[in-house]
Amino acid sequence: MTHHNQSDASFAAEIFPQLILAMPFVIVLALYGIAAVASGRKHTPWPVYRTVCWVMGVLLAILSVAGPLADRAHTDFPAHMISHLFLGMLAPLLMALGYPVSLMLRTLSVPLARRVSKVLRSRISKIFTNPIFASLLNIGGLWFLYTTKLYAQMHGSIFLQVIVHFHVFLAGYLFTVSIVYFDPIPHRIPFIYRAIVLVAALAGHGILSKYIYANPPAGVPAAQAESGGMIMYYGGDAVDILLIFLFCLQWYRSGFNWKWQQPKQRNHAKI
Repeated sequence: MTHHNQSDASFAAEIFPQLILAMPFVIVLALYGIAAVASGRKHTPWPVYRTVCWVMGVLLAILSVAGPLADRAHTDFPAHMISHLFLGMLAPLLMALGYPVSLMLRTLSVPLARRVSKVLRSRISKIFTNPIFASLLNIGGLWFLYTTKLYAQMHGSIFLQVIVHFHVFLAGYLFTVSIVYFDPIPHRIPFIYRAIVLVAALAGHGILSKYIYANPPAGVPAAQAESGGMIMYYGGDAVDILLIFLFCLQWYRSGFNWKWQQPKQRNHAKI
C-alpha cells in the first residue's frame, strides 16, 4: 500500500507541472483559432500560413513541456536541451510568425483595440521590447540557469520548474519580436542597432554552449553535457539562420540603409 501511494505521489508530481505548463498553450491555441475565424468573417480571410506557423509553434511548445520529451528531459540532458531549443527558440519564432497581436487587433472591438494599442505604446512595453533588455532576459537567463545550481534545483521543485520554463519561453518570444518586427510595435528601433544586439546575443548563446560542453552543469554527467552542448550550439545555429534571414529580408525591403534611422512602419508587414 505504501509503495502504491508513493507511486501515485510520484506520478502526480510529474503530471501536475506538465499540466500547468501546457494549459496556457492549449488556451492560446484555441483563442487563436476562434479569432482567426471571427476575423475572417469581419474582414478578409486570415492568411493560412500564419495560422500554420502559430499551430506548429504552440505544438512544439507543448511537446517541450508535456509528454515523453518532457519526462526524459528530467534525467537526460540532451533531451532537456532539445526541449530548450523548442521552447525558447523555435516555438517563439513560429508563434511570432503567426502575427498574434495583429490578429487580436483585427478581432477586438474598436474600444478594446484602442486599449491594447495604448498598452503597446506604454513605457513598460518600450522597455520589454528593447533588444538589449530582451537579450539580457533571454541569454542572461540561460547563463544563470546553466552556470549556477538553479538547473539542479529546478528538478526538485515544481515551483522552480514552472517558473524556469515560462521564463525560457517568454524571454525567447520577447527576444524574437524585439529583433524582427512582425506585429505592430510603436517603439521601433533602427535596423543596425538591432543587428548589433543580435550578433552579440548569438555570440553569447554560442559561448554558453561551449562552456556547457567543457563545464557540465551541477548533476549532469560529462558525456551528457558534451552532447547537450553540441545540440545547443548546432541546433541554435539552425534556428538563428532562419531568424537572421527574416531580419535581413525586412532590412533589404526597407532599402538597407546603414544610417541610424527609424525603420518605416509600412515595410514590415510583408513577411
